[in-house]
Amino acid sequence: MNSEVFEALGLLERERGIPVDFMVDRIKKAIVTACKNSYGNEDTIINMEPGKGAFEVFLRKTVVEELTDPGREILLEKAREIDPSAAVDSIVNVPLNTKEFGRIAAQTARNIIRQGIRDGERGQMMQEFQSKHQELVSALVERIDPRTGAATLKIGKAEAVLPKNEQVGNEELKEGDHIKVYVADVRETEKGPRAMISRTHPDLVKRLFETEVPEIYDGTVEIKAVSREAGSRTKLAVVSHNPDVDAVGACIGTRGARVSSIVNELGGEKIDIVEYSDDPAQFIASALSPANVLTVTVAEDGSHACRVSVPDGQLSLAIGNKGQNARLAAKLTGWKIDIKPESGFYGEEEAAPAQETPEPAEEPQEETEG
Repeated sequence: MNSEVFEALGLLERERGIPVDFMVDRIKKAIVTACKNSYGNEDTIINMEPGKGAFEVFLRKTVVEELTDPGREILLEKAREIDPSAAVDSIVNVPLNTKEFGRIAAQTARNIIRQGIRDGERGQMMQEFQSKHQELVSALVERIDPRTGAATLKIGKAEAVLPKNEQVGNEELKEGDHIKVYVADVRETEKGPRAMISRTHPDLVKRLFETEVPEIYDGTVEIKAVSREAGSRTKLAVVSHNPDVDAVGACIGTRGARVSSIVNELGGEKIDIVEYSDDPAQFIASALSPANVLTVTVAEDGSHACRVSVPDGQLSLAIGNKGQNARLAAKLTGWKIDIKPESGFYGEEEAAPAQETPEPAEEPQEETEG
């Protein structure tokens, strides 16, 4: 019987990752509760040693000459069968056969053990998610909700849900796909651990570059800022801490191999990689790439606003489709940018409206269950 119990606990640890010691503690608590329910006595000694296969339960009883509380007392004659030196008012450890538990007590014990298994699994899941917090992880698409488009993903031994609004652009995920997701947050809720995962978070791109570019991973090249409109375009500002290493070139890779790999992962999302500079004017000019910036005039009132001039023929390029290029440049630099043509006349074009200093990137809006 004892060996079967410990074999079952060992199997639980191997298959579900719940430590044997954790479940032994829960079983002990269940036995104490069962003793209280069956005998009105929770003064117990429980020896469980998986390594030795030992599983013993003793109920501590007071030795008496006249029995009034069978659950807490034992007659002197019976006590001396267990311990010949027993005397009235002494305590005797009475071996307990757990098969003698009442039906209700046994059911209580089973419920506590089941809850222990659930708590153990939640603890394992929480630990697994926390180890991946703010990291890039590989996930397997297990199923797609046909109504909401949300994808249930397998991450290690845990599950999480990727809502439709955290998926990139119009990507169509299919069951069996392997994708990369960013674990933006991990929370313990009444329903268990939940991971907030995303494919639209700007840090997803940052982590992808850390994976693809050794120079970023080892600290030679640093990503200073990221601005992103998921599924459409991302701007990345990088700087090299080694004068012999070209930061932009390292991120692009030979014949664009490194950046192409990331673009493919993101379903064709365009990525602009620009050189970061401590000089605001130079950084703003780089951020407006691919447009050629002629001048950057920084406001003197310290308001983080500037006026930029570009060649007349590149005004549309600088502004971008629906203002996207200017908007992403403003988010990347943290500056309001007012773009004007070199001639000072807009003709049929309009200047890009001043872009506000961006708010911090929002976290995913929905919690996803592990």
